[in-house]
Amino acid sequence: MEFLIQVGFFVALLAIGLVFGRIAEQRHFRELAQAERQLARILVFNERTPPPDEYRRTRLVTGSVVIAEDYFKRIAASLASLVGGRLGVYESLMDRGRREAIVRMKRDAQAIGATMVFNVRFETASLSEDHRRQALFSAEFLAYGTALVPASAIPTRPAMSESRLEARG
Repeated sequence: MEFLIQVGFFVALLAIGLVFGRIAEQRHFRELAQAERQLARILVFNERTPPPDEYRRTRLVTGSVVIAEDYFKRIAASLASLVGGRLGVYESLMDRGRREAIVRMKRDAQAIGATMVFNVRFETASLSEDHRRQALFSAEFLAYGTALVPASAIPTRPAMSESRLEARG
């Protein structure tokens, strides 16, 4: 009887992880798609050299996010690692992390009036170093690059009048 209770508890947790994890993941994918459409005018390049002349101001922009696995993904990955091969359950996790980092980087660029981000790079770090799998897998995704603000978006300072120049002199 105790064995059936343990199996039932395991199956219940697995089902809850599958249902609620899938709901949260699908909601996040919808939010990402909407944010990507809103930020589509900000172009992203991995090239090092920006276009000449028309850009007058640059700034480092970043986007960072931490994504963790859910209970279902943990069990599925553990089972998949027993037989070997790729861990497909983590592919959506990695995709969500990279896309969210880019969206946050683009929002940072949008805040300063940038229209392009050049020399975009990605860094990924695993935050769970427990090799006995006691902790859930989590990873940080960092996207960064050089934002270019067009000269037309930079406010110009009005020229000083002669009376203001004389007062300073």
